[in-house]
Amino acid sequence: MHSVKQSVRRSVKQFVVLLIALPLSFISRCLAQQTDTLPNSPAAARGPEGKIARSPDNSTVSHTSAITAAAYLSSPYRAFPQHPNYTAGTILPNHISQEEMDDSVRSFYRQWKKHYIKPGCRQGESYVWFEGTRGTNICVSEGQGYGMVIVALMAGFDSSAQETYDCLYRFYKSHPAMSSSHLMAWMQNKDCLSIDGGTATDGDMDIAYSMLLADAQWGHHSNIPYREEALAMIDAIRQREINPVTHVVMEDDNESPRSKDFYDTRSSDFMPDHLRAFREATGDPTWDTVINNNYRIFHYLQNTYSPEAGLIPDFIKHTRVGVGRGFNAVPGSDSLGQQVHGDGPVSDDDANLYAEPAQANYLESKYDGQYNFNACRVPWRVSTDYLISGDPQAAAFLTRINSWIRGTTKGNPDNISAGYNLSGEDLPHRYFEALCFICPFAVAAMSSSDNQDWLNKCWDYIIRFKLKDFDYYDNSIKMQSLIILSGNYWTPRPPAGDILTSTNTGQAPAQQAK
Repeated sequence: MHSVKQSVRRSVKQFVVLLIALPLSFISRCLAQQTDTLPNSPAAARGPEGKIARSPDNSTVSHTSAITAAAYLSSPYRAFPQHPNYTAGTILPNHISQEEMDDSVRSFYRQWKKHYIKPGCRQGESYVWFEGTRGTNICVSEGQGYGMVIVALMAGFDSSAQETYDCLYRFYKSHPAMSSSHLMAWMQNKDCLSIDGGTATDGDMDIAYSMLLADAQWGHHSNIPYREEALAMIDAIRQREINPVTHVVMEDDNESPRSKDFYDTRSSDFMPDHLRAFREATGDPTWDTVINNNYRIFHYLQNTYSPEAGLIPDFIKHTRVGVGRGFNAVPGSDSLGQQVHGDGPVSDDDANLYAEPAQANYLESKYDGQYNFNACRVPWRVSTDYLISGDPQAAAFLTRINSWIRGTTKGNPDNISAGYNLSGEDLPHRYFEALCFICPFAVAAMSSSDNQDWLNKCWDYIIRFKLKDFDYYDNSIKMQSLIILSGNYWTPRPPAGDILTSTNTGQAPAQQAK
């Protein structure tokens, strides 16, 4: 399909112990930590030999930590590697051993952590470096969420994971949104100041989810109440970032019923496995409605705008979910003049739905209504949900995408483009490798044994790329995808009989945690 390709870098986007009896000079700065090379035993890991700190002139220097990971007395409950059972019928790469896959995850994690976890401006804080920006901004909440999830899942291999996680947590807490102290301001500059008080929903959801993971890993062996903090953030997300009318995920916390974008959404903000974890943690059935309504919108968009490829646009406008609204999809054009395919008869369920792709330059680029650098994450998020829940809505969504991507690439991952229109055609001049597109297609392939050969090829293709060839966005998505592809992704479960109760709904838990 593509005869010549080039690698490019895409520009975008502890138990800290209170040592009362020891001198203050022994209190850790909570610095970016480096894992050493793996010892001869593939499953073993060494503790960090040094950390990165700020010198008086604000340069970066290396020194041995006064307090190492040994200060965190609790071993993780779910040390990497884990290998939980995914949904029956799903697959892993089968042409290499489990040990080889685990070692690939370990190796890339060492590189990823060393390169992207940076010390903050305040003692005891760290952030995920927003590499690739042309300006002076250093961190976005999206990246902070990525890092917090990754570090929690890699605990056990990384003996200092809890200390690192707590440093990332404190940076998040130091940069609250204007609307809620439990949400994170979406971007910070080189002085660690938030550029505004708005939020990004995806970052908040990952951070909240990571705190549930942290609680599952370290429990109460911390001076940070992970579960209580998770609950408070989940409540803030429900109040500020979920549309109260449609129960569809909103782009951020700034919309109100009077806003022109009140009924708009960004496709990549739908993280159904996170929402299921929120449901289990709180017992609040609202999250069931959010999951189902977002899936309904996605299926409507597939049927109406992308019947062959099954793709979803970056941004979605005018979502409606409800009885009797009468938005029947018929062939022609929508309000923006975009083609509506009207693929087959409209079901009773579809008749109560409406959504359409955003117009060009809606928010970020002329491709806001196409499958671009936001929507590329959707197959990863939906497939992850299917792996852990087996939801048939997820399976149906993925089947169309998997069939199309195998066909359009002729079974060769090297032919994956960095963007498509909703008809499945390459966006112009996008014939380069972008891991943020490649990795999610690989994760999607795990949903069915029909994709086994394709999945094996995708694994080999992804592994060959070096961290230095890509930026924070691609490498962070690769890191999370490797964890999933290797069979090491797991979801938090609250202790039996100990479901968190929502602080503002007044509702009792609807069901017992599994």
